[in-house]
Amino acid sequence: MDINITFDTSWKDEWLQRLNQHGPWADWNIYNLGWQSIEETAVENFHTLYAPKYLEHLQLYPHQIEAARTVIEKMNGKAILADEVGLGKTIEAGLILKEYMIRGLAKKVLILTPASLVSQWVSELNQKFFIPAVEQRKEYVWEQADIIVASIDTAKRPPHCDIIEEQNYDFIIVDEAHKLKNPKTKNYQFIQQLKKTYCLLLTATPVQNRLDEVFYLVSLLKPGYLGDAETFQQSYQTEEDQEHLQKLMKQVMVRNRRQDANMDWPKRTVHTVDIEMSQEERDLYEEVSKLKSSQTPIHPFTVLTLQREVCSSREAAYLTIQSMIKEAEGNEELQQTLQQVIGKIEQVSLHSKAQKALELIQQLNDKVIIFTEYRGTQLFLQYFFQQNGIKAVPFRGGFKRSKKDWMKQLFKNQAQVLIATEAGGEGINLQFCHHMINYDLPWNPMRIEQRIGRIHRLGQENDVTIYNFAIQNTVEDDILQLLYHKIGLFENVIGRLDDILEKADSDFVEQHVSDILLQSKTEGEKRIKMENLTAFIESKKEENDASGGHSPVS
Repeated sequence: MDINITFDTSWKDEWLQRLNQHGPWADWNIYNLGWQSIEETAVENFHTLYAPKYLEHLQLYPHQIEAARTVIEKMNGKAILADEVGLGKTIEAGLILKEYMIRGLAKKVLILTPASLVSQWVSELNQKFFIPAVEQRKEYVWEQADIIVASIDTAKRPPHCDIIEEQNYDFIIVDEAHKLKNPKTKNYQFIQQLKKTYCLLLTATPVQNRLDEVFYLVSLLKPGYLGDAETFQQSYQTEEDQEHLQKLMKQVMVRNRRQDANMDWPKRTVHTVDIEMSQEERDLYEEVSKLKSSQTPIHPFTVLTLQREVCSSREAAYLTIQSMIKEAEGNEELQQTLQQVIGKIEQVSLHSKAQKALELIQQLNDKVIIFTEYRGTQLFLQYFFQQNGIKAVPFRGGFKRSKKDWMKQLFKNQAQVLIATEAGGEGINLQFCHHMINYDLPWNPMRIEQRIGRIHRLGQENDVTIYNFAIQNTVEDDILQLLYHKIGLFENVIGRLDDILEKADSDFVEQHVSDILLQSKTEGEKRIKMENLTAFIESKKEENDASGGHSPVS
């Protein structure tokens, strides 16, 4: 079939005629339209936000508008956005970027995020802000596209990094910027090399009271603002010095708290689910515990890890034991000891914790996200649920970006359960789900809050329910009873715990718990040490209340 294509060339004849006659080039109507266009797009006052009137479809909260105003008017477009989990840092960053684009100050833009968040960023910028951001997939995109969202792990590698470092960016946004606290990492050095006029660093966790972390993050924004590293460390030791540092940080950091946002948040209800092991599971746990007192060259921390894995699933423990057997090649005594553990694993036929999860999911008859620490458990749960008629999808850090997006869509549209590991669940927004199971409890309380923040955030329309699983008379029970319940983790609002753990240092808490469980020779000694730890955290609570809930550097 022939298709006739006709090109309109009538404009050409008129244009040539005007060219020969030197006009006329305009009339009053065209001039008037041009003038109206200039009036509409003119930015007359720098102390006014123009972006909101172009985003009437988007619900912007007062704290988000104020954050954008502060960054633009007081911080010259260079800031750390450190809002508490769920307050909408992405919206704030998008609003600031939109404002700079309207003002004609941002054309060449780069957004760097973890791989799992690239598509989420592109979608939000496109749909909520009408910003034509594209996802970086090919090498040529770096030079041809104006607004690019990319994985920082891809961007930092050759040949990409060589092309990027040649670009002059008007605006750079870095999500999950708390991972840039170490100046010796490639990620930090890569960001440091980029040429940029404006820059936003978004952090999912509060800037802690570690002076080096504060210094290196701020140095990415404003090199020299806090002096050099050595002088900085020496200059901020006393309480008066800390007050001065707080004033300096207020010039580069915006941190909104839930308690100050004046918003009606969905209720958060927490249930502890105590689980009793079957006899076969208890025998396996005791067999693993014997390794700690045996003459084998097994490190106590390895035994502790195995105890936690047994509490999670036999599959998680099996994978670790098999790896240990391979490493013990040539040591027949150790291999024989480990084979005895394998024998106990093979005798376990009932998974008490998995059965409890199944019963709960069937009872809820709604979408549920499950967090586990172990990939072996993740794979087992997916199989176990599907065998019982529950459609479940996995989500973990090792997935490629496209697969993560696919899993999220499957969970939203088809599956009832999403089973996520810690790395996999980082940064994803799942407001369409309001039930969460903490299948394994981490030793760092802040990680629990970050998990809950996946669903207890802006956009959540339902009350949120959290179920914490713990097997009785095991290391899990110790953590739940002596740490989480003592510090009132689940009773505190998220922001208050942030402040407390900023003062207590959540990494210190995790390390201290590990040391207690490893070094305590008796149950009594372990209990006393845990009581001392919780007393320490209680003192930090009192400090937090006395200071009005604000840390020295926030």
